Amino acid sequence: MIQYLMENRRGQFLFIGVILAAIGFVLATMSNTYSTWLFYAAIFFLGFFAAKDAIIETIKDKSPNVDLLMILAAAGAVLINYESEGAALLLIFAAAEVLEDYANSKSTSAISELMAQVPETAQVLKENGEVVTVPTKELEIGDIVVVAKGEQIPIDGMIDRKAIVNEAALTGEAIPVEKDINEEVFAGTLNENNAFHLEVNKANDETVFSNIIRMVEEAQSKPSRISKFIDRIESKYVISVLIIVPIFIIILYGVMSIPFEESFYRGMVFLTVASPCALVASATPATLSAISNGAKNGILFKGGAAMEALSTMDTLYTDKTGTLTHGEFKVDDYHLPENILKEVIFMEQQSSHPIAKAIVNAFKEIDLSSVEQDEPVTEVAGSGMKKGGLYIGKPQAFKEYKKYDMYQRYFQKGNTIILVGKENEVIGYFSLSDQIRKQSAEAVECFQKEGIAVTLLTGDNEEVTERVAKTVGIEEYKASMLPEHKISYVLKSQGKEEIVGMIGDGINDAPALANADIGIAMGSGSSVAMESSDIVVVKNDLLKLFYSYKLSKKLNTIISQNVFFSISVILILIILNLFGVLGLPLAVLFHEVSTILVILNGLRLIGSKPKPNSSGMSRSIKG
Repeated sequence: MIQYLMENRRGQFLFIGVILAAIGFVLATMSNTYSTWLFYAAIFFLGFFAAKDAIIETIKDKSPNVDLLMILAAAGAVLINYESEGAALLLIFAAAEVLEDYANSKSTSAISELMAQVPETAQVLKENGEVVTVPTKELEIGDIVVVAKGEQIPIDGMIDRKAIVNEAALTGEAIPVEKDINEEVFAGTLNENNAFHLEVNKANDETVFSNIIRMVEEAQSKPSRISKFIDRIESKYVISVLIIVPIFIIILYGVMSIPFEESFYRGMVFLTVASPCALVASATPATLSAISNGAKNGILFKGGAAMEALSTMDTLYTDKTGTLTHGEFKVDDYHLPENILKEVIFMEQQSSHPIAKAIVNAFKEIDLSSVEQDEPVTEVAGSGMKKGGLYIGKPQAFKEYKKYDMYQRYFQKGNTIILVGKENEVIGYFSLSDQIRKQSAEAVECFQKEGIAVTLLTGDNEEVTERVAKTVGIEEYKASMLPEHKISYVLKSQGKEEIVGMIGDGINDAPALANADIGIAMGSGSSVAMESSDIVVVKNDLLKLFYSYKLSKKLNTIISQNVFFSISVILILIILNLFGVLGLPLAVLFHEVSTILVILNGLRLIGSKPKPNSSGMSRSIKG
């Protein structure tokens, strides 16, 4: 804190002002006339930044702010020869402002902490075997980077051997995870086992960590709805106070026959206590603290409004693949002529869908040199791929095709079925299996216990959908859904005035994510889904989302507490002033202490931790 004061210009001016005011008060006890000049000097240093902010912001925004009220109160005290009280007013106000800045800097420290997780340099292995140090930002896709034991990984890439990696910086989980050969590791995470090589697969500005930093920066510049409301009323409130204070003085002097000096003095007290500093600080520090907390625990909010809205959710729609399941498919069975199989593999190479990747990986040894590669391949959103007369996709797209009925028997096995058709005839199929995420059932149960209706919407077949829904405890589900069907469900619920959340990870989920009140994307999903969402679950753990739901509820509780406390303090101080029992220094002290308490109450969210229950789940937030 001392270092912060000495390095900060506001802190330096506060220090000088405190020294001058202290000497002034000492001389005043000796009736020394120099005390008056020392108070003037103290007022200059203590009120400099408040006056500067008041003038600049009033001119820039064409409306007055709360700093103006304090400067006018101090100036008024000086006019009636209360220099000592004017200095005391600004001393407490300036000290509170510096403390507020310091406290607010704590709530925005997430970006600095995140940036510190990524090394600025990396060890690159050259073709001749030489290892050279290069800046991380200069790494290129395809470079081979050497990561020693105990070092942080500088960039995203695929590793050449098994490894143990601590991903706490990304997920908030302290337990290291095992990585297999050719599995992706991420910048900012820690190598806890033997050294390995990684092949860079993303540019420095496209890594998971760089996206986290960018999203946190964006979130901190997007206020919540209550913050916007407070910002909107601030200038109107200040103008109202500036109008009421002269009327208040006139009533005391002209109607109640109180001497002018005392009436004016009490008017300055009114000007001080009516200042809405604590009210203005009720939401923003708390919201930024909650966003920072979420970022540390693997949940990214794209603004205060998203964080604030999550706790009001009534209905949660969820996709299946990559959301409730891992989205890591494996081909269990297939039937297809070899020449068509080659065509299909070539087509699926053009897609980033998990099913496409599974098919390509299952047949990566097949020679595709005989495939006609000039004919265009087109992707049908939410359905499949086309190349000339060849079509591969979900079963519902083939209902009008010949021999469709012959393949329906495969639907009963509980696997994901993909059909292949040519010239309006089904000619083959793939049967793929996927694993349900172990956290899915518990997360669904937790949301349902909070009164949130959870519904599964997926493009997969009825049999697979039913199996997954029963396993994770979802009673309502809809299979064979196209992107437009998911949107219609979202809009239908919104028509019932429900606050709707939607979780997804694919391109086909992006329209529903964009239309939902709260769009939630899985971190392993497509960039389109992440751009369309309000919240990103970095490591695909739905229990993290529930943790953030509870964090959101805690945020709204704290904001409500702050608003109630701020307004109560203002009203109590105004009433005390009406009875003439509140001096200016005491008024400022109560006023500024209330502001600091409001900020500190909000900052509690930075260190909030999940409180584990018997199953290890985070059901509540410690304040």
